[in-house]
Amino acid sequence: MKKDVRILLVGEPRVGKTSLIMSLVSEEFPEEVPPRAEEITIPADVTPERVPTHIVDYSEAEQSDEQLHHEIAQANVICIVYAVNNKHSIDKVTSRWIPLINERTDKDSRLPLILVGNKSDLVEYSSMETILPIMNQYTEIETCVECSAKNLKNISELFYYAQKAVLHPTGPLYCPEEKEMKPACVKALTRIFKISDQDNDGTLNDAELNFFQRICFNTPLAPQALEDVKNVVRKNLSDGVADSGLTLKGFLFLHTLFIQRGRHETTWTVLRRFGYDDDLELTPEYLFPLLKIPPDCTTELNHHAYLFLQSIFDKHDLDRDCALSPDELKDLFKVFPYMPWGPDVNNTVCTNERGWITYQGFLSQWTLTTYLDVQRCLEYLGYLGYSILTEQESQASAITVTRDKKIDLQKKQTQRNVFRCNVIGMKGCGKSGVLQALLGRNLMRQKHIRDDHKSYYAINTVYVYGQEKYLLLHDISESEFLTEAEIICDAVCLVYDVSNPKSFEYCARIFKQHFMDSRIPCLIVAAKSDLHEIRQEYSISPSDFCRKHKMPPPQAFTCNTADAPSKDIFVKLTTMAMYPHARLRCLCACNRCTFCICQSFLNSDLLQSVKNKLFTAVLTRLRAQVAEWGAMLLADDEGSIVHQVHAVNSVEDSIFMESSHGPLFLEARHVTQADLKSSTFWLRASFGATVFAVLGFAMYKALLKQR
Repeated sequence: MKKDVRILLVGEPRVGKTSLIMSLVSEEFPEEVPPRAEEITIPADVTPERVPTHIVDYSEAEQSDEQLHHEIAQANVICIVYAVNNKHSIDKVTSRWIPLINERTDKDSRLPLILVGNKSDLVEYSSMETILPIMNQYTEIETCVECSAKNLKNISELFYYAQKAVLHPTGPLYCPEEKEMKPACVKALTRIFKISDQDNDGTLNDAELNFFQRICFNTPLAPQALEDVKNVVRKNLSDGVADSGLTLKGFLFLHTLFIQRGRHETTWTVLRRFGYDDDLELTPEYLFPLLKIPPDCTTELNHHAYLFLQSIFDKHDLDRDCALSPDELKDLFKVFPYMPWGPDVNNTVCTNERGWITYQGFLSQWTLTTYLDVQRCLEYLGYLGYSILTEQESQASAITVTRDKKIDLQKKQTQRNVFRCNVIGMKGCGKSGVLQALLGRNLMRQKHIRDDHKSYYAINTVYVYGQEKYLLLHDISESEFLTEAEIICDAVCLVYDVSNPKSFEYCARIFKQHFMDSRIPCLIVAAKSDLHEIRQEYSISPSDFCRKHKMPPPQAFTCNTADAPSKDIFVKLTTMAMYPHARLRCLCACNRCTFCICQSFLNSDLLQSVKNKLFTAVLTRLRAQVAEWGAMLLADDEGSIVHQVHAVNSVEDSIFMESSHGPLFLEARHVTQADLKSSTFWLRASFGATVFAVLGFAMYKALLKQR
């Protein structure tokens, strides 16, 4: 809606233009009328539409033609004033004023005109019979008002209609010649109907009508009022009501009726609530609400957005097969001005056996759009009516802006749910196979993908430590140097072909150029592992390369399987992206079980160092204690002391041996199982319990940090 309204009064001399303005302001007829009134500004709080209004007078005696042309260009609405008792002033409406105004305005955006018949107190007849043909001839004329500045008749109504002509123009909505709404208005109202039809049954039931009434006019309709509305439609339109619900034809008929009866502000209230401007286009403010995204932050959909998208999917999944057929998808996007998804989407997200996008694929595609182009996501949510249906201020409430990745690294934990992994390798090494394997497609299914339908992205959910996360794979084209945008990611998947001896060299070179000194975790994948492995023409083998740069060993991968390819590498990539500070080396296939975590911890350099220091301290104390006991027991049994010292030395050897080969609880067992006398039994039992407790606490803290 416009921020203010500028009304210009024109007409022949002495028709009462200035008197009308002064009568409105002072609420009495002025005894002395100046040649021209100064510009008047009426505050917003005293106008019916709550919009500041500027009223401008024109005087032919005091102003030039250039000044008149300037005022016409500045005006939002023009009131052409004539005297009802002066036929000459009426003739000048069509012979001078309307042509003059139309010459100064664009043909496609004509200014609304109000015909004002002043001095109605001087005659006993109406001028409407003379004016009606003029109104029929010029569609830009909104209405005609007869008034009297002397008697204050219809003065406030005159300026209300002028204000209304600007804020709620008839021109974009209705064609008087054909007596029907214009196509652009029909198209906008049809979209509004489809958004409001939340169960997609083709009618607005009482609950949907009440919701529509409340969000547009802030008040629900009483049951009798709802029935009265439907009865009006039934009387005029046979198919306007079906199954006690208002059909699209009935909805359009109601708005046509509002416009014909001069209540077009009702239709405009609905249109503006759903984001339309005066040209019946969705406003940029509605489609692209302000959303600040700091550097190194990403954008994700929040829980409320996923609930909304779930309702949209359910609304259009008419056959309840948890997938959208091409017709169902087309129906969903009818509220869009264009088809937003191309055929490549089917190769970006999960589909069923028939190639239809599944529920999981639907949410994945929205997640991908939000991550890569959040402004486009906001636009799409606007077309679907997110802010209206969820009663939020804008679509921006559907977006979560994640915190800076540097903070995640410092805190060693992340709140992100979407992780981007760039897939890098030579052309033909099997990168496309890796992307499609994420979607559960084996080599046989991949052969049916057309070249012009291929996608450089793939996204799907992956479970890590029982949490559902989205892994986004991006196929990076082969090049000598990667751009900055191609380097920014959460993890890197370096793919080489085991059957191509020159394949690994490219991965090694890219790693050294861009990722060797970065904090981005990398995983090397040996693709096409079902083929015969050929020695790579590089200075060291892939395994030695990984060992040298402290990376996990190369992961064997193939999509040439009878069933869906293994998802082990995707779990590992997601885990690495979630925990870039931790170098987890899985000793089994899952990379997420308790065994893997414990083994990674037990083999860590930190724990080995703690164990060695602990053993040294304990054994030093043990030797001192044994020496003390030896002195005390020397008089009683020299042979027994020698036996105990020998036992202690054997325990010491056992401890050092086990510390380099296994968990510490084995050492405690060796101690307790030793053939010791009662004088040393409790010492050794206490020692084992203490060591076990310290180790358990250390493991607990380490596991807590990893999570």
